[in-house]
Order: sequence, then C-alpha cells, then structure tokens
Amino acid sequence: MARKGPNCVNLAGMKQAQHSIELETRGQGLYEITATVREWCAGQDIDTGMLTIFCRHTSASLVIQENADPDVMTDLEAFFKNTVPEDLSLYAHRSEGADDMPAHIKAALTDVSINIPVADAAPLLGTWQGIYLFEHRRQAHRRRLVLHLSGA
Repeated sequence: MARKGPNCVNLAGMKQAQHSIELETRGQGLYEITATVREWCAGQDIDTGMLTIFCRHTSASLVIQENADPDVMTDLEAFFKNTVPEDLSLYAHRSEGADDMPAHIKAALTDVSINIPVADAAPLLGTWQGIYLFEHRRQAHRRRLVLHLSGA
C-alpha cells in the first residue's frame, strides 16, 4: 500500500522506459552527456522517479562532476594518469596494450552505473553537476550506455 504525502507517489501508476545511447569517443577523456540524458528524460512521460545509467564496458566509466570549470576535467584526467600509470611492467594483463589494464583499474575506481533521482521529468543534478562518460583508452571507441527510467 502506498503512503500519501507531499513526496510520495502511488506505485500503481509506475512506468518504465529504457533507451541505449552510442557515443563515439576520440580517445582518453571526459565526454559530457548531460544534455542527451536530459532530453531523453523529458520525452518519457515520467515526472518523478529514478534514472539509472549503465556503461556496458570494462575500460570506460561514468562520473558526475563539475561542468562549469574545464580545469576540473584536466585535473581529474591528470590524477588518474598519475595514479594508474600506463607501464606494462606493472601488470600481468598486457595483451591489449599499455593502456588496457590501467583502463580497467580506472573503471574499477569510478562507476559503470549511476542512479539519479528525477523530478519534473528532469534529472535532479546540482547547479554545477554534469554527467560524463570517462573514456580510459587512448584509441577512439564506440561506447554503449543504457538509460533506464522508472517512476510515475
């Protein structure tokens, strides 16, 4: 039984929507997807709910981070590059190049799935927050993300 109140939703009217996004990367870096996610959420006829974004890869990840000052992205990339060096002598897994095992470690240190509350058919991000795909490989890749929105 659903409780009634100012922040409660009747679960009988629950809806779900799912969509896949393909993103072409140009190599290592952060690729903002906030506008794409906002646009998709706005078209789903779901006012209040929870959005899950899932990255279907083991060498890329997702982050929510500041989108106002590009120096934040520069510093994040530098931190991960220094923290997880591309040095084949450090890893047993070497078959896919010097950047592959570090890419897996970076993905393990970040997230491949994030949840964001939705209200008024929009992700409830903070003023300076953006959603990013974090590409950890040096070569260009086609990355697939799944968006799943549940709510009413």
